[in-house]
Amino acid sequence: MATRKHLVRVAVLTAVALMSAAGCGGAKANAPAVGGSASFAGCVQHPNDCNSGPTTRGGTLTYAVEKPINGWNLADADANSFESTQVLAGVLPSAFIAYPDLSVRVNSDLLVSAEQTATSPQTVVYRIQSRAVWDDGTPISGDDFAYAWQTQNGKDCPDCSAASTAGYDQIASLSQSDGGKTVTVTFQPTFADWKSLFTSLYPAHVARAHGALAASWKWFNANPPTFSGGPYKISGYEPDVAVTEVPNPRWYGKVQPALDRLVFRIITDQTAELSALRNNEVQAIYPRPTADLVNSVKAEPSVQYTVGKGLSWEHLDLNLKNPLLSDGQLRRAVFTAIDRKAIISKTVGQVLADTPALGSHNFVPGQPSYRDVVTPTGQGAGDVAKARKLLTDAGYRDVGSALKTPAGAPVTLRVTYAAGNSMRAQIAELIQGQLGQLGITVKIVPVTDFGTALTGGDFDLILFAWTGNPFPVGNALQSWASDGGGNFGGWQNDASDRLLRQAATETDAAKAADLLNQADQIMAGDAYVLPLFQNPTLLAVNGRFANIRDNATSFGPTYNVQEWGPRKR
Repeated sequence: MATRKHLVRVAVLTAVALMSAAGCGGAKANAPAVGGSASFAGCVQHPNDCNSGPTTRGGTLTYAVEKPINGWNLADADANSFESTQVLAGVLPSAFIAYPDLSVRVNSDLLVSAEQTATSPQTVVYRIQSRAVWDDGTPISGDDFAYAWQTQNGKDCPDCSAASTAGYDQIASLSQSDGGKTVTVTFQPTFADWKSLFTSLYPAHVARAHGALAASWKWFNANPPTFSGGPYKISGYEPDVAVTEVPNPRWYGKVQPALDRLVFRIITDQTAELSALRNNEVQAIYPRPTADLVNSVKAEPSVQYTVGKGLSWEHLDLNLKNPLLSDGQLRRAVFTAIDRKAIISKTVGQVLADTPALGSHNFVPGQPSYRDVVTPTGQGAGDVAKARKLLTDAGYRDVGSALKTPAGAPVTLRVTYAAGNSMRAQIAELIQGQLGQLGITVKIVPVTDFGTALTGGDFDLILFAWTGNPFPVGNALQSWASDGGGNFGGWQNDASDRLLRQAATETDAAKAADLLNQADQIMAGDAYVLPLFQNPTLLAVNGRFANIRDNATSFGPTYNVQEWGPRKR
């Protein structure tokens, strides 16, 4: 939803955050692991190398994902989910990769180099490896970079529903040389987060075979990739059941895949995930942790696990297209009555003690740029008396019993979340009770097709999470700008838009973060999205497999899928 490409925010339809790590200082402030078993013991100090080891060739690894695939074009607003990102991580090449320590590095399998060579105008030169090819032998070239730019800049393809145009809309020119293996990009105005671009590339030559830009964009979204520019390629797909991948025989990277098959099995119920892991039906799970789930994983002798602080944050969004919620006073009253501390104590606080309520839409606690703009508003405090006063002062009737608008219409709201997510079900029930104290009737609506409900605006209140990366500006533009592809509730504010656009051209990271925080303060005052808490992560892996580790960025654990394999004994 996601909204995300890898280096742009992903709405986690399973659950999952944005966050500048490298982009605004403190690149390792949230390196994940805070506890785990023996194989993951080194993750705190060495997040990029823990659970490492030599592997043997052969075998199958099955990895559970928590939501069905709702599209195959990761750049599309409807398909930009964490689940799809994980499934396609080994299929679609990216210019840069975000690592578990939150550093961002050039993908040396794809690129020789990517460097900013000039500042006026800002110029970046990408040099593609001569050996880098698609699985049909077609060279990966500047044509593929150009296709990404043209479909995501918001101008050349208005019918391409890009999850984000951030950065692509600031490219003034893109040219090729050396037979397409050198790509020169100029920006006007400058774009500080240029390393976030050209993620999850799609083959331009395949696009041309399926029509113009818009037609090929839709084709990519509707069809599982028949191509690959990564270590694996898709060999089978059973909707709502599993995606099967096998090694790409034309893979040009330094590390060849060890597995014969990599299967992504879709399991939408967390209890079923644990059962599948216990029965060796899957060998790795990456669910949203609950206390019961963590304790159950700990009890499995064949399983290695790690619990960490992720770049995912849980939040409650309002749909401003709902006439009731277009009233700012009702929105403020709703958020003021919600008690975040009570929600935390009954959910995530049982997994990680002392989890604070989150006060930013752009950063998490521990990052230098984190500023709490929510708590000073009184939102999330569970102050029912204050919330009732806001409603009474605004002319609402029957406050505290059966709330009605000043015009006499009953206030009934739906709270929506992805079916099968036990934590969100619990949060929804808590919100129902808290808002009931205002006289609001809240209907709880779990949905199986969460992505459609979110992107289609079929909600009043909705629970989900963002997962993120080291590029806060692009994330903020995608989610909070009036025309952002992830601005699902339709919030619009000209002053915030100006600050966000200014941040996008600011090359000083500290100044860019300050601009984001100024915009965030405006949005917090308008009561559009209530941050709840930073989500923990749980990765549980059968101990027979090596080189699988947590990655709290939007790449997820599959960032290095070519290295996964049976542990050499």
